[in-house]
Amino acid sequence: MSEPRPVVSHGASIELENLSKRYPGSPYPSVDGVSMEIRAGETVVFVGPSGCGKSTTLKMINRLIEPSGGRIRIDGEDVTDIDPVGLRRKVGYAIQSSGLFPHMTVAQNIALVPGMAGWPKARIRRRVKEMLDLVGLDPGEFHGRYPRQLSGGQQQRVGVARALAADPPVLLMDEPFGAVDPITRDHLQDELIRLQQELHKTIVFVTHDFDEAIKLGDRIAVLRERSHIAQFDTPEAILTNPADDFVSGFVGAGAALKRLNLTRVRDVEITDCPTVAVDDPLQTIFNRLRADGTNEILMLDRHGRPYKWLRRGDLMRARGSLARAGTLVSDTVTKDATLRDALEAVLTDNTGRAAVTGRRGEYVGVVDMETLLNSVHELLEADRLEAMQARHDLEESRSAQTHAEQEGHGGEVKA
Repeated sequence: MSEPRPVVSHGASIELENLSKRYPGSPYPSVDGVSMEIRAGETVVFVGPSGCGKSTTLKMINRLIEPSGGRIRIDGEDVTDIDPVGLRRKVGYAIQSSGLFPHMTVAQNIALVPGMAGWPKARIRRRVKEMLDLVGLDPGEFHGRYPRQLSGGQQQRVGVARALAADPPVLLMDEPFGAVDPITRDHLQDELIRLQQELHKTIVFVTHDFDEAIKLGDRIAVLRERSHIAQFDTPEAILTNPADDFVSGFVGAGAALKRLNLTRVRDVEITDCPTVAVDDPLQTIFNRLRADGTNEILMLDRHGRPYKWLRRGDLMRARGSLARAGTLVSDTVTKDATLRDALEAVLTDNTGRAAVTGRRGEYVGVVDMETLLNSVHELLEADRLEAMQARHDLEESRSAQTHAEQEGHGGEVKA
């Protein structure tokens, strides 16, 4: 079994031992004898078809659903028989559509669990500010807003901030990004990857989207009906060696291209391009284009975020105003985005490259189509060589087995 990358852990180990759930009147258990060990500080993703019991298994970890049988240990402590309310205060929980209380401000939502835990007010205020900054929201701008005043993506960020506010070692996430649009979902996934690099929590994440599982998981548990484990391994191992036809069905076609979800933008070359500010005079922009000897320049907004691409022809037609000139930047990627995300952004933007941004959306560089295509070719070549090696190993194994059988037969004849 492949080993996930080592991390400096601030999470807690989780052990599920023969965990089961049976509802009254049902002839079969919803979850039947699940056993697994989740290492401290890793992200484990449960993926499986609808109704297979993955959310039920997740909710039994913090006892939102009481197990019918089995044991749950967090850092070696058996939590099956302790106070479930106290347990939930130690385990962060984020769900689809954020689950924020609509009558509470952003700050009040984030402060909820620390307040219940008896933290001093000054410490809670500091923590709310830290959490908003951590998830990339300006504390001064969002502190007093209500959930209805936020976009779907902003609500999900606040939901994650609330789940992390009391600094729990374990974070449970039940399809948290399932209700937002695809572009926002990509950015939220990138944000979670960045947060995990900083915090090293133990994250258990439920999804029905195998591509999301590949992108986020250190290990993936592919679950069958009643949460029976079909395969529990790293994304690389599942992509290259699915355990059976059921797992192969989740991997689907194009396994090599799915491996683009395993490589990050930070792993490839990020280049620079000429930039100007939205308030720069037209002549300044002309001068910058001439100085750089380029035909295209990226305009940044007042916060340093990519705003629009400008070409020489746009400036010639501007007639003193850039209000309608140029092409708006339709998508950006972060350094934590996958190469698949970057490829989609490049194709969407129609410029042959995508702008790369920091945690607050500020411009940090660009990644171009040539770089991405070279990476795709490298992945395909690696897959081809790996398949050749696997065939070679199989042929050698069969040859050795045949030789051993012949030797054995010859020994019997001589006797």
